[in-house]
Amino acid sequence: MTHPEEDPVLTERALIVVDVQNDFCEGGSLAVPGGAQVAAAIADHVRTHGADYAAILATVDWHEDPGSHWSTHPNYVDTWPRHCQVGTSGAEFHPAWAAEATQIDAIFRKGRRDAAYSGFEGATTDEGQDIGLGQWLRDSGITSVDIVGLATDHCVRATALDAAQEGFSPRVLLDLTAGVDTTTTAAALADMRNAGVELAGGGPC
Repeated sequence: MTHPEEDPVLTERALIVVDVQNDFCEGGSLAVPGGAQVAAAIADHVRTHGADYAAILATVDWHEDPGSHWSTHPNYVDTWPRHCQVGTSGAEFHPAWAAEATQIDAIFRKGRRDAAYSGFEGATTDEGQDIGLGQWLRDSGITSVDIVGLATDHCVRATALDAAQEGFSPRVLLDLTAGVDTTTTAAALADMRNAGVELAGGGPC
């Protein structure tokens, strides 16, 4: 596993924890194999290395009515079972990670009425104003990000690609991610690598 202390300077690096929610872990409606293991590993990473980051952020799927994103006959490409519905336990942080989630500086909720795979489609509320992830990072002087969470081949991929496009020098800590499918995960890793995303660690769980 790659740890942030391997970098000489981390004062402008943030950690982004992507969608570590009950519905994406074992027992949830859209469980990622190894999701609970990733939740526990991220909690350990935050306990051990959280102080090395300038900020710890989280993204969450936060669906009310995302239209065709939910389906009773999902194809698991563009449509999915109902998940992370606002007001349900499935939208909450997984308990293995929830205790450490108290260290989060901001939560970015995405997908209230659409699919929204990337954390950069989400927003947090500050003094009554919605602020997107990119703007929050820029306002906070963040220049690089470590990305962890679920799932490697969907929301982690989308968040990392947007982080690269917006100039935040993303690094994905693969040991702290898990993918839905081996084929789509391999494709996602290639996409991220080709976009200039640094891939660190042995691989997705």
